[in-house]
Amino acid sequence: MEDADRFQTRRRCGLSRSTLLCHESIGLLKRPLRTGGNYRAYDDKDLARLPQICVYRNAGIPLPDIREILDRSETDASSVLKRRLAELDAEIETIRDHQRAILRLLASKTSSRRQKMITKEKWVSIMKAAGFTEEDIHRWHAEFEKAAPNEHQEFLEFLNIPAEEIRSIRDWSRKQAIR
Repeated sequence: MEDADRFQTRRRCGLSRSTLLCHESIGLLKRPLRTGGNYRAYDDKDLARLPQICVYRNAGIPLPDIREILDRSETDASSVLKRRLAELDAEIETIRDHQRAILRLLASKTSSRRQKMITKEKWVSIMKAAGFTEEDIHRWHAEFEKAAPNEHQEFLEFLNIPAEEIRSIRDWSRKQAIR
């Protein structure tokens, strides 16, 4: 094959010099001899591999798998393709799971806010199990109100406490913080 045809084959496949270097470095193509002008001179076998590499790459086959396919007999290559197809099926199912989860979030009333994950009663029971007394819990609220009043409000709302009770807790906490 003449040098111009060799260059056109590379260009027809849309491969850059860096892509060819990568293919050489991982063994998809053999390192070619050089012409007098220091151009790569791929042999006919590697020139025939270039379009095959492009076909498999366009199908989303990873380069190591392409090398494995091209280095096997045709019947052996189908096992690599079947394995990749199974991997794609699993990836697609994972993406579908993500889609369903996002749709559930969008459909929920609280899509723009965190879902209520814990109740006031559950939070109090956790604090008591950790050794907090009623007095400790009250002191905790007073410190929270003093240090971060907006976040304290959000936390109380997160616990799904009614607005009137939140006002009462915050009023009491502010009075305690003044002392």
